[in-house]
Amino acid sequence: MSIYELLAELIEIDGSDLHLLVNTPPVFRKDRTLVPSKDTEPLTVERANELITSILTKEQAEYIRLNRELDFSLELKDQTRLRVNVYFQRGSLAAAFRLIPKKIKTIEELDLPPVLHQLINYPQGLVLLTGPTGEGKSTTLAALVDEINHKQPVHILTIEDPIEYVFEPAKAIVSQREVNSDTLSWSMALRSALREDPDIVLVGEMRDFETIAAALTVVETGHLVFATLHTNTAAETINRIIDVFPSDQQGQVRQQLASSIVAVVSQRLIPATTGGVLPAVELMFANSAVRNLIRENKPYQIDSVIQTSSEAGMVFFEKYLMSLIEQGKITPETARENAFRPEEIKRLLHNR
Repeated sequence: MSIYELLAELIEIDGSDLHLLVNTPPVFRKDRTLVPSKDTEPLTVERANELITSILTKEQAEYIRLNRELDFSLELKDQTRLRVNVYFQRGSLAAAFRLIPKKIKTIEELDLPPVLHQLINYPQGLVLLTGPTGEGKSTTLAALVDEINHKQPVHILTIEDPIEYVFEPAKAIVSQREVNSDTLSWSMALRSALREDPDIVLVGEMRDFETIAAALTVVETGHLVFATLHTNTAAETINRIIDVFPSDQQGQVRQQLASSIVAVVSQRLIPATTGGVLPAVELMFANSAVRNLIRENKPYQIDSVIQTSSEAGMVFFEKYLMSLIEQGKITPETARENAFRPEEIKRLLHNR
């Protein structure tokens, strides 16, 4: 099978990922489970090279040879898009393909809580979507940004590695920059963002000191910034951001973050009783109590604020899991397996 036939099979089974590795047959991921391809022959070194290099430009092939890995987007003739990571493992070429749905779904279509609509109404500030890789952060971000696109006459600037969802301009205008093709680095793109007259900036990932510092600067200059981090809870997120800075700068960063943060959405995709997966979220809005806790270096107390602020729209993860149980969407066992705080879900289940 050619690479395009394998990708057609991925679409046919409604899978999310395709993996190509030497000594292993091509394998798909569907609803978190690995599914074998119809092509059951283990890939040889030569066959893996043939499949993977068939989609690479000369420049991409040379970059991978020198740097040993590369993220990029791939668009098929029918406009299906994929995020591709080509890498080396045990000295041989390998690749992971992530299918990007053509349609950008709305908050309602994603089965996310309606309170998330509030996130597009801030004139400036930092909105963070957090969670492990593959938990739907990019899809939720795309829903929020596309809602802005259809409702507000603004300039949206995205910095991504690679570009995943493509936004068709509606009321907004949209500039989408891909690292390695449209810009040389996250930090350079963020530094030049202020000269590009954006209103909204989407940062695909705040991954290091330079990116986080640059993103905070963009927020402080009066912009609304959406970004992702690989953390679980809001408290972990605050700690992660502060900890990337040298100790002598952390006090200043706490002040910056307390002033700029407006919301943290922590998201997981969990198995549904009807099959497939659905999102479960925790949502923190930065009220005065949260901002004071950040300034005073007490983020460990943020959980308590979220628990007691449901009337302000905040959502505690374990309580959200309980609501999904009550609606029959997930089982208690699924809730136990996916809770951020095992003791808390145990207590809530006991008190049902």
